[in-house]
Amino acid sequence: MFSLIRSLRLHHVSSGLVAVLVGYTSSAALIFQAAQQAGASPAQLGSWLGALGLGTGLTTLGLSLRYRTPILTAWSTPGAALLISSLAGLSLAEAVGAFIVSSALITLVGFSGLFARLMHRLPQSLAAAMLGGVLLGFCLELFRALPQAPWLVGSMLLGYWLLKPRLPRYAIGLVLLIGLAVALGQGDLNGAELTLGGLHLEWVSPAFSWHACLGVALPLFLVTMSSQNLPGLATLHAHGYRPPVSPLIGWTGLAGLLLAPFGGFALNLAAITAALCMGKEADPEPNRRYLAACCAGVFYLLTALLGSTVASLFALLPHELIVAIAGLALLGTLGGSLKQALEVESEREAALITLLVTAAGVSFFGIGAPFWGLLAGVLTGLCAKRGWLPRLTRARAAQAS
Repeated sequence: MFSLIRSLRLHHVSSGLVAVLVGYTSSAALIFQAAQQAGASPAQLGSWLGALGLGTGLTTLGLSLRYRTPILTAWSTPGAALLISSLAGLSLAEAVGAFIVSSALITLVGFSGLFARLMHRLPQSLAAAMLGGVLLGFCLELFRALPQAPWLVGSMLLGYWLLKPRLPRYAIGLVLLIGLAVALGQGDLNGAELTLGGLHLEWVSPAFSWHACLGVALPLFLVTMSSQNLPGLATLHAHGYRPPVSPLIGWTGLAGLLLAPFGGFALNLAAITAALCMGKEADPEPNRRYLAACCAGVFYLLTALLGSTVASLFALLPHELIVAIAGLALLGTLGGSLKQALEVESEREAALITLLVTAAGVSFFGIGAPFWGLLAGVLTGLCAKRGWLPRLTRARAAQAS
């Protein structure tokens, strides 16, 4: 352990901090709304945040150390959005029962190896294209925020241009400090109050009902697997990491199962925040980037232990600062994903379809764009490979003549 601590560098710490910063600020509001929709009290809301932070920190730290791979976990952000609309009319006990059923399904699919067998059949170019489609939106937000906060975002961009060639390992951490200094100087910090509070987990005895299982548990399971675990594993593969799939899914599902009575509605592999710890900014050596993920795990545990204090601190930061630092940190990963997606000429069209559908945010039946982008790319590849489209075209031409 001491040798591990001695191996840590500032770029590991800054990458882990940015990952946690992006993770919390991008979804905290959804968690608040989902908990309120379930009828949770303020104390129970704090329990939800604490349980999610605790589960994320422990699984990130444990899996990263076990496999010496930058494995970041997260709570299901699309799942939280789904809960806002699906928990109406249910009691908090029924909601907890649905969380347990969903996490049990994730655990079963993970440890049984079903998900691993599916991923082994997935072309690498499509996985990279799906990741590129997800990252593209985050990088575009960087430049959309520029007209809204020109001094804040402009100073961060200038700092990145000047620091990246000279101090590539520390550029993102220093740019974050520049953004904080400018935001403080301009008085751009939000008006939320800073509250003090620690970790408080509150047990809710579950109640199981068929309509909660069908209306909440099953959709939450599907959304978590398709919109979170699938892109999360694709992120690992796109960066050249191949840890065993089944334990990753199984352990996140089991952690969610144990924390569900306290509000841990779903835990899964991360994609966006994971990418922040897998690029060259985290460490030039790929086999040392797991240290950045370990730092993220520690920060998640600290946020869980400090509870509402950290949540209110994140609420102070301006939205433009968050999207700017996320976009800058993900530029290198986006470039690598696009290169890998379009490298193989025979798979280029399928990868491009996957990229475009994912980036467009196409969503049906509550299932997010990464799943539909991947499905569209697979169908495109199958049609091109087996010649279905040319045959269909020739048949229609013959009928027309």
